[in-house]
Formats: sequence, C-alpha cells, structure tokens
Amino acid sequence: MALMFQATARLKKAVSLINDLDASRFPLLLNRIIQKLHLKDERAFSDEEENKLQSGLSLDVDDLHIVLETSAFILEQAAYHNAKPAVLQQQLQNIGLNDDKLEAMNWRLNLQMAQASKAKLKLPNALFEFHLSSGEEKEKIHIEFSHEELYAFYNQLETIQSQLDSLG
Repeated sequence: MALMFQATARLKKAVSLINDLDASRFPLLLNRIIQKLHLKDERAFSDEEENKLQSGLSLDVDDLHIVLETSAFILEQAAYHNAKPAVLQQQLQNIGLNDDKLEAMNWRLNLQMAQASKAKLKLPNALFEFHLSSGEEKEKIHIEFSHEELYAFYNQLETIQSQLDSLG
C-alpha cells in the first residue's frame, strides 16, 4: 500500500505533540473528533471547549489546532484508503506515533431488516471500533454511522482528496 502520510514538518510536530499528550485524555479527544468528523461545517470543539482543552492539555492555541487537525486528517486518510488495521498501525509507527495511542481498528457493516413494529425495514449502519492502549491499560472506542452520516463523511473525504490532488 502507498504511504498515507508524508512526513512533513507539520506532521512531525503534530506527532510529537500527540506523543506528549496524557494518554488517559487522548482517547476522549479522539472520540470527540471522530463523532464530528463527518460534519463538514461543524468543528469538533467550540471556542470555549478549545480554551479548556488548551489549559487541560497544556498546549497553546496553535499547538492545539495542529493536534486536532492532524488527528482528524489521520482518521480521514485511514477511512479514505480503507486501511486494514495492521497497515494503519504500521503507517502510524512509520511517522513516529507512539504505540500507546492506537493499537488496532476494526469496522463492521450492519443491516437491520425488521423489528417488531415494522416488517420491512432497511437500516444500514457502519460501526468503527478503535482499540487504544497505554501500557497495561486498554480501551475501546465505538463510533457508529448511519447511511446518511457515512455518505456525508465519504463526500468530505472526496473533497479532501480533490484538494490534495490539486496540490500535487
């Protein structure tokens, strides 16, 4: 598989900042980013929340934005390339991300065909599972997308890919 991430100076700085974050807080940050990732016009955190994050994570405003933007970029690239967990893990290790952040990623597609009150029902959803670890402590984060949410997320990835293609 081709490289998903080019080791630019900005990416290296972001990886360094992410590696220095408190491992117990990073999953919470990542979870919030994932929940808002498919929304084009909505930021993951409000200005007030970003101010709290700055003080809580001991980051200045520029460093916080680098961490947030790079985390979102990594997740978007993983989804765009449909990266298998082992490949994603290797790519993240190649850019210097510590192993104690993301251990594995799984995904699954579900289709609900019926329920007690409705005989013919088609409700597809995609479930992403991120396995995070910090030393001995392990945590799983589950994110679920409806068809509409996943489609909006896909369209956002297409826009990002188009912008990346125009840069190259």
